[in-house]
Amino acid sequence: MRILFYLLTLLSFDIYAQDATSNVWLLNIDSAKVEAIKTNKPIMIVFSGSDWCKPCIKLKHEILESETFLAFAKDSLVLVAADFPRLKTNRQSDAQVKHNENLASKYNQSGSFPHVVFINTEEKILGTLGYKPIPPIEYNKLIKSIILNQ
Repeated sequence: MRILFYLLTLLSFDIYAQDATSNVWLLNIDSAKVEAIKTNKPIMIVFSGSDWCKPCIKLKHEILESETFLAFAKDSLVLVAADFPRLKTNRQSDAQVKHNENLASKYNQSGSFPHVVFINTEEKILGTLGYKPIPPIEYNKLIKSIILNQ
């Protein structure tokens, strides 16, 4: 019984940690626009292939999930994830697939992965980034140079 209690406790902490990170990322550009207008922040859209693109996986683990990036993003950006997984186990709803494809046709016509696009509330592209093997604090500096120069 005691082991079951410990396992459930550990599982609840893991679920809470996942929710804390995933709640930062929106999956719908319309929701992001509302939030961006309300908070006067630019939108960062990350196009990724989460289960097949090695640079995408590195970007996520080394930068986007870091406390340094998340603290910066909380104050500076509205985050949108546009994922294009290939494995059946990671299949998205048809509506989400269509939404992501529409976003890609507008902001990632080259089909690059990972592709990070910054837009303002009027949907003007401020700049783009990809994966760079640098510390999160340096990635944050690159983002600042993009969003502050507009």
